[in-house]
Amino acid sequence: MADGSPAGRRRHLLRFHPTGRTTTAALLSATLLTPALLPALATADPKPTVKQLKKELAAMQKESDKLIADYYSSRIAQQKAERAEKAAKEKLAAAQEVFDRESTELRAMAVAQYKGGEPNQVAAITAAADPAALLRRMALSGHLVKLQESRLSGYAQVRDTHQQAMDEAAARATELAATVKELDKRKKKAEKLIEKIKDRIDLLYKAPGLRPDGTFVPQLPSGPDNITSRMRLVKSLIGERFDVPYGIGCYRAIQDGGEHPLGRACDFMLSRGGAMPTAAEIERGWEISNWAIKNAKRLGIMYVIYRQRIWHVRTGAWRTMTDRGGTTANHYDHPHISVY
Repeated sequence: MADGSPAGRRRHLLRFHPTGRTTTAALLSATLLTPALLPALATADPKPTVKQLKKELAAMQKESDKLIADYYSSRIAQQKAERAEKAAKEKLAAAQEVFDRESTELRAMAVAQYKGGEPNQVAAITAAADPAALLRRMALSGHLVKLQESRLSGYAQVRDTHQQAMDEAAARATELAATVKELDKRKKKAEKLIEKIKDRIDLLYKAPGLRPDGTFVPQLPSGPDNITSRMRLVKSLIGERFDVPYGIGCYRAIQDGGEHPLGRACDFMLSRGGAMPTAAEIERGWEISNWAIKNAKRLGIMYVIYRQRIWHVRTGAWRTMTDRGGTTANHYDHPHISVY
């Protein structure tokens, strides 16, 4: 009588397969390929189809448009905050000018009163020989006191206006800082998505002449630029993705042992006349180089040279090159990209 336990079933199967290998493999396969694991295996393909990529790009584009609209509204808010802050600063400057002038006059009045002393009117009456003259002096003194009181009252208003302008300027500065921070956050979010879109777009392109084994069919230069279609694709993609304001140089007739005379190399210039690039341009050179490395196997890129170092697709690593004696010769002012 057959044993219905799992161990019994395994012994039953092994009786028909003495080696146990085929049945064990089948059991393992049946155990591992559970329904829960099948979806993971079905989605394991790392190479999306063009249709899938286009669908993803359409969704990303929709999200990107929303982020760009949010970014635009943040820019409007920042511009409004900048105008408010500028007006507050101008108002504060005008209030500061009045405040400084009134403070100076008030100090002068206080010094004059201190030096002259407060008049003793009782003593003045008993000592005065001419009562009429005394009354005139007393009237003048009263008038001056009223002027002083008016000046003090005006100064208090100037002081309060100045403080109000200071508070408003501080509030507008805080508001501007908050809008700048929000704008920067939205900008980074939009840039991140745009970069992702660019990466997905790159996958739509494959270098012409790619064999099934991953090698590339040799190509002849063509067209007025005398470069291969493979090099032309790389040049076009870099030109669209990165700003290369100082030009892209490809074909050279000089036989220097490299790929330029074969139409399989381009230089992406970061400065003019052999000048050392700025820090921003050097960073752009690294961005171009890293992009080429990232897409090397799919686009048929053989090697990249930049800042006296070379990266080859065979090794997948950078190594230092010998000194060739100049900024351009050592590729400090441009990345060089060669294709198969």
